[in-house]
Parts: sequence; structure tokens; C-alpha cells
Amino acid sequence: MHEKTDIQSLVRLAAAKKRLFLPHALRQMLRPDRMILTAEVRTVIEQGEVIEDYPEDPRGHSCLMFGKVGIGGRAIHVVCSPRDDYLTIITAYLPDQKEWSPDFKVRLKK
Repeated sequence: MHEKTDIQSLVRLAAAKKRLFLPHALRQMLRPDRMILTAEVRTVIEQGEVIEDYPEDPRGHSCLMFGKVGIGGRAIHVVCSPRDDYLTIITAYLPDQKEWSPDFKVRLKK
């Protein structure tokens, strides 16, 4: 199985059990210029795709997921880490057009 597909499966299995939003994720989601709903994060996790895999993350194997949500198809990035009994939501944000490809799936080189 492809590595990104494997982490994506682990993310969805963990999310089906429970989701833990870290304080940093909630702070980022609640910024007035973002206002990302927990339902939007759930949509990204359930229907989005892994665009970066971080197997060596000191917090544990994590990944960056991308998805479009809502009527306008707002792009959202979610960094999360699957555990045995839950999914940790590390952060969620709106990707910056200056830092990402037009489809928000590939990080631009600096």
C-alpha cells in the first residue's frame, strides 16, 4: 500500500473513534480571519487527501491533509496525528496562495 494512503487510512480509523483538538488547533481555527468550524475539519479528514506525510514528527507520525469545504469550496489544511484510540488535530488553517501551488496541494520552494 502507498505510504500516504496508509496514513490516510490510519487517520480515518482514529477519527471514527474520537477527535482531540489541541489548544493550538483551536486558537488557529478561531482566528477572526479564519473561523474554521469543527465540522469543516471533520469534512477534510473524512473526504480530503493527505498531501504531506511526516513519519518522523517528534509528536508522533502525522500528516497534512487538504480538502475543500462548503458552498464556495474553501481550501483548508489540517495537520493531524492518528493514535490507537483517537485522532489528534494539531492545527488547521487556510493555506496562503503565496506558499502553495494554485490547487493548494504542493508547497512552493522558497
